[in-house]
Amino acid sequence: MAVAASAGIAAGTSLVSALSQTLTNGLSVLGTLQAPVLPDFLTSNPLPDGFPWGTDTASNTDPYTQSPVTGVIRPYDFTIKRGYIQPDGVNKSVILINGQFPGPTIEANWGDTIQVVVHNKLTAPEEGTSLHWHGILQKETPWYDGVPSVQQCPIAPGSSFTYTFKADLYGTSWYHSHYSAQYAGGLLGPMIIHGPKHVPYDVDLGPIFLTDYYHTEYFNLVEQVMAPNSTGPFKSDNNLINGKMDFNCSNAPPGVKCTSNAGLAKFQFKTGKTHRLRLINAGAEGIQRFTIDNHTMTVIANDFVPVKPYSTSVVTLGIGQRTDILVTANAAPNAAVWMRSDLSAACALANQPHALAAIYYPKADTTVKPTTTATPYDDSHCGNDPLSSTVPIYPIKPATVPATQETIDITIGQNASFVTLWKMNNSSFRADYNSPLLLLANQGNTSYPYSPEWNVYNFGSNTSYRLIVQNHVGAAHPMHLHGHNFHVLAEGTGTWNGVVTNPTNTQRRDVQLLQPSLNANTPGYIVLQISADNPGVWPFHCHIAWHVSAGLYVNIMERPSDITERQIPSVLQQTCTDWDAYTSKNSPDEIDSGL
Repeated sequence: MAVAASAGIAAGTSLVSALSQTLTNGLSVLGTLQAPVLPDFLTSNPLPDGFPWGTDTASNTDPYTQSPVTGVIRPYDFTIKRGYIQPDGVNKSVILINGQFPGPTIEANWGDTIQVVVHNKLTAPEEGTSLHWHGILQKETPWYDGVPSVQQCPIAPGSSFTYTFKADLYGTSWYHSHYSAQYAGGLLGPMIIHGPKHVPYDVDLGPIFLTDYYHTEYFNLVEQVMAPNSTGPFKSDNNLINGKMDFNCSNAPPGVKCTSNAGLAKFQFKTGKTHRLRLINAGAEGIQRFTIDNHTMTVIANDFVPVKPYSTSVVTLGIGQRTDILVTANAAPNAAVWMRSDLSAACALANQPHALAAIYYPKADTTVKPTTTATPYDDSHCGNDPLSSTVPIYPIKPATVPATQETIDITIGQNASFVTLWKMNNSSFRADYNSPLLLLANQGNTSYPYSPEWNVYNFGSNTSYRLIVQNHVGAAHPMHLHGHNFHVLAEGTGTWNGVVTNPTNTQRRDVQLLQPSLNANTPGYIVLQISADNPGVWPFHCHIAWHVSAGLYVNIMERPSDITERQIPSVLQQTCTDWDAYTSKNSPDEIDSGL
């Protein structure tokens, strides 16, 4: 049984930060006691039957076919620039949104329209960019999913682009760049969509952003990943909660400014009240194990799917996964306890894996460290909670026999240039930023014999498809599908025996951990099934940034004949025109897959 360590925090009892919030996180207030708690829903809008979504509930409404339409637009304006901050005391250049790390929290009600104007002000060096809205189905707007080379061209330096999409599911998620591994450089933030409660609680503490953290700039890490005869995987330098953690400055890179006791995130509990915490693994590589000393957690949602509540002492989160938990403050009014998130020793690569944050009850001294003891947990399993435990509130039965089925084998190996690449069915992905697949498909071009590296799986007019994904490598993969919540029929190691877990109401989510292989003859596997109800081109990939950089990615083309009927806004072509003009004079340094 693993037990969280105390991490690299300064000795003594004081928990007063040596750095200001501006120096550690820019204009963000996440992780401070001044961070606002979230409302049950936004009220600057009509409230039919007392709620923005009317009488819809988690149990009476199919979220994929019956989501409400409020008619309300939630506008945001994002400026993307570089800046220097010290989230853990180490001063480094990062990519900021509106001067904040993590980026601004997007809030909307279920059924609202979210509109985000993005200004690319990246310089020194200039880079393209894009933003992906993780978990949003984009049924009405597949062109705003935000993946360059798939639905759009990158936003050129000095240009702007407006994303407009419906908040079609509700719960906890995040947004991030999908341009190379850019989000590992800071280009990310939380996204909260308020919806019906299916379990009562009193206080919504908002997003708990969990991120492994690297002191080396993201592009230099990509260079290491893609170097010929690379020496292998590298480790993260720290682990952050809401963008904050301390670091032992004796381990800082030579010549780099480092301040000890930079400051930890802090939260307030109300005695006797039940609190909602929205856990998000927004890191680049590592599986997180989340615990709260002396408290039990109740899981109420995984990704954008409300589930029947179940209790746990530890929450496991792969990259891109979210879990909403309830915690009742049942300690003394003057109590202070540690919140902990550990990068798994068995399933992640980290030099300093332990993240800490302080939770204070109303009468506790918020300048003093908690003295509580960590909760032990089993760290041997590189997968999610058992599928039998994660039962959606709204039952949906997948087709017993899918219209089509595809087996995908994940392997790794060197190419002719001695670069180590990840492969899906023996093919490693590489993007063409200037030729978005959705725009090509809209024009009737759905076959790419001269570009096999685009890894397109065209499922035609099939009404459903099943993916059996087999992992032949000893590393776990958080597998993410855009545009859908998939049914997770089964997961494990070895060969799937055909048995479906909870066949009348399978777990649904948009990221599922694929376990490592045990040996050459015992792969890890997941079996996913998808209803083909969303015409478009949808990425399916591992969410570890460095694995995507090395090609662990395919595109799923869904109902191409319907794609040709869509009226794609002209701004998509204009964005490509702007990108073509930029790249005619500037050559992007696409040393990895591009995504």
